[in-house]
Amino acid sequence: MSAAETSSKSAAAFRTISEVSGDLNVPQHVLRFWETKFPQVKPLKRAGRRRYYRPEDLNILRQIRDLLYKDGYTIKGVQKLFKEGAFKPQKSVDEQKSDQKKEITAKDSSKNVQSKEEQKSITEQFVGLSLDHQKEILDELKSIRALLD
Repeated sequence: MSAAETSSKSAAAFRTISEVSGDLNVPQHVLRFWETKFPQVKPLKRAGRRRYYRPEDLNILRQIRDLLYKDGYTIKGVQKLFKEGAFKPQKSVDEQKSDQKKEITAKDSSKNVQSKEEQKSITEQFVGLSLDHQKEILDELKSIRALLD
């Protein structure tokens, strides 16, 4: 398990260089070196020049690590990918979940629009019915619902 997975911090929290180093299994001096070679990695620097990496930085560093160590690219090769625009930072888990929630909400709202239109036409069918007849229908629907529950 990585340091980020064992950490109680949220995925959106800023991380220190030691946390990022542990999460990526890359020495701190390598992270500092990558900062000089990849201007896309821009950790915030606070008092005492402490680095705080944003979630976006972590995603970029993770991809740089994978391209260098797993895919066999050189630093110049990864820099070229950046320049060509072929390199797109992956979304964090929280961003992916947020996107999924947005998609689900959009689908649900379109279903709600359909169901509102359907409700409108159904309601129009009941307008001419007597109150007693409407109560009979309601009682029948309640008994059907009880069977389903």
